[in-house]
Amino acid sequence: MDINVIFRIAGIGILISVLNMVLKQAGKEEQAQMLTLSGVVIVLLMVIQLIQRLFDDIRSVFGF
Repeated sequence: MDINVIFRIAGIGILISVLNMVLKQAGKEEQAQMLTLSGVVIVLLMVIQLIQRLFDDIRSVFGF
């Protein structure tokens, strides 16, 4: 497994949380919530790609 993916996901999480706090302090609750939702979607897409690669590797091992 590539360790860079873990660091990328952690970096996205840290960036989203900092921006979320800034937006909440500015009184923009709705934008903060949309930012959090978009961060979750981005990370979810990254995880889905990793799961797809895992299934491709399993399929190649068993010859399907």
